[in-house]
Amino acid sequence: MKATDGRTRDDAGGSVPHNENPLVSSVRLQGYCASILSAAGLPDADARIVASSLVDANLRGVHSHGVSRIPIYVDRLRRGLVNTDPQVKVVREAGGTLVVDGDNGMGQVVLQRSLELGLQRVPEHRTVSVAVRGSNHYGSGAYFARQAAASGLAMFLYGNAPATMAAFGGRDRFLGTNPYTFAVPAGDREPMVLDMATSVVARGKIIAAAQLGYPIPEGWAVDENGVATTDAEAALAGSVLPFGGPKGYGIALIVEVMAAMFSGAHSGPQVGDLYEDLDRPQGVGAFFTLHDIEAFVPANEFAERMEWLYEAIKKSGPPDGEVLLPGELEERAAQRQLREGIAVPPAVIAQLEELSPESSPVTSQTDGAHGRK
Repeated sequence: MKATDGRTRDDAGGSVPHNENPLVSSVRLQGYCASILSAAGLPDADARIVASSLVDANLRGVHSHGVSRIPIYVDRLRRGLVNTDPQVKVVREAGGTLVVDGDNGMGQVVLQRSLELGLQRVPEHRTVSVAVRGSNHYGSGAYFARQAAASGLAMFLYGNAPATMAAFGGRDRFLGTNPYTFAVPAGDREPMVLDMATSVVARGKIIAAAQLGYPIPEGWAVDENGVATTDAEAALAGSVLPFGGPKGYGIALIVEVMAAMFSGAHSGPQVGDLYEDLDRPQGVGAFFTLHDIEAFVPANEFAERMEWLYEAIKKSGPPDGEVLLPGELEERAAQRQLREGIAVPPAVIAQLEELSPESSPVTSQTDGAHGRK
């Protein structure tokens, strides 16, 4: 699909680099980014977790949550705004419910450890709920939800974010883009995955557009005066809009309740902005539930029912079109980019190379990926 200014669109619906951008294999890119994060103070194992989550987002076409985040992560690490050795621990537990304090660790590290704590309790409780506080930006929620689905579980994940969206009918930014994520296994198929912001678009896509000097579509945001804008910089100074007007606002508010009120995390304007509040931690919150499929229906029966659902939905489309399931476009993008390599904008490559402790460029290897080097 083509944007109005001739830019290409990625399979997941976001802006992607021009076709002439260098291709880098996911293996190369992940290792390169991990070395940058290690040099910035993260333990090697934690650096690999963060790098893996970012590259996974790039693979799936969600470039706004990919390696373009590395520079701000490094900046915050160097400023001491993130704990490089967090003691992620359970501070409250009752039955299958946990409250986890992330000790101001990297968001991906905190969520990964919290997920592991939840998974440990699934065999006993079958359904587990985990509230997380003291965290930071955790990137794409699909990275974690797909791990749960691979273990035979359904997962709902809610996260709050810095105030970038006014309440419906409001003036001042109060809510974040407050993402909502769901994943469930689907037998022999890839998991069904829904990972979405409660705003019209994730703010990261506006940030990416501003970095590349691209306009944004109408209806994404308003400027600081509340006037609709297609200027990415003006949008960043203003407010993103909730999808579906009052409906998106309502869902965003529910996510805020689950992620912040249940966990004791910061809420609304209390949440530190990743890019602007460079003098304090973010205090991000999250809430997720894990559901053991076998507790409700035998796994083979569930797989058969999911297969029926997939086929029935596919058949409901017109002869000359295709009905897509949540996560299907992202999976296609991932499979293609695993083969061909990930297209990385030169501006992002330059940032990574400037931060890297390695002397070799990002594009010095392709690790089996085809296409441009």
